[in-house]
Order: sequence, then structure tokens, then C-alpha cells
Amino acid sequence: MDLTPFVDELRRELAVAAEAAGEDAVALAERLTAPLESAIRLTLLDALSTAADEITRDLAPGSVEVRLRRREAEFAVSLPAAPEPAPQEAPPPPEVEDGAVSRINLRLPEQLKQRVEEAASRERLSTNAWLVRAASAALGPDRSHAGHRRSVFGEKYTGWVQ
Repeated sequence: MDLTPFVDELRRELAVAAEAAGEDAVALAERLTAPLESAIRLTLLDALSTAADEITRDLAPGSVEVRLRRREAEFAVSLPAAPEPAPQEAPPPPEVEDGAVSRINLRLPEQLKQRVEEAASRERLSTNAWLVRAASAALGPDRSHAGHRRSVFGEKYTGWVQ
């Protein structure tokens, strides 16, 4: 932000005020404005710094700083970090059609087991639920039961015959 236009405007206002007092006052005002330019710039920077502090209080945890570079004020704005998006709810593990559940022992290399546990934890699932979902996704829809069920007396078929 270039402060020169503001300093020049103050110089013009001082000259206008001095004209009301006569030519001696105008000459005095012209002699005073050059040495006062640094003081005027510092006063403007103080005002900008105070404003930046007030904005920072309202913007917290973000901040606004005023920096001086080659007689020009620059603003540095640090916005607060965006909140992390809420984790999307993971789909529930697939339902077992007939309610039967089987148990298996699964041996995994230690590194793979750790990765599975981390993935399950990220999705807020148990390791078992995560593995069931991963296996179901890898195998695709189960079409083997469509129209075909096992019974205690052998196989039973349902559906249309052509």
C-alpha cells in the first residue's frame, strides 16, 4: 500500500489551511511539510498496525500483519486452517442373506495385517467388518444363490424351466 497519496493529501490540506492565515503561513507550512513527511508516514503505519491488530482479534486464529517494504506498507494475511471434512460414513458390511455366519482362520503377513487394521480404523470399522466388505467388493454380487439353495435333503431349484 503506497502511503504517498495520503501524505500528499495531508500536505495539500495543510497548504489550504495556511492560505487562510496569509503568505507567511503558507511559506511556513511548505517548510514544515518536508521534515514532517517521515512523522506522517510513521503515524499512518501506526494506524494501520492498530487496525491490523483489531482485525486479527476478530479473525483469530488467523492473523493480519503490516510490513514495511521500501516505504510502502504491505499486508500479510494468514487465514485459519480449514477444518478437516467430516469423515464420510462407511457403508455397512453386506448383509448375509440367510443369517448364517461362518468362521475362518486367516493368516496374513504382519505388514498386511497392520495395513488392514489401519484401513479399518480410518473407516471406523472393525477389522472383521472391513475384511467382509473388502471380500464382498472384490467378488462382486453373489449370483450363486439366485434360484439355487441347498437343503438338508440335497439341492433344491426354484425358477422357470424352458
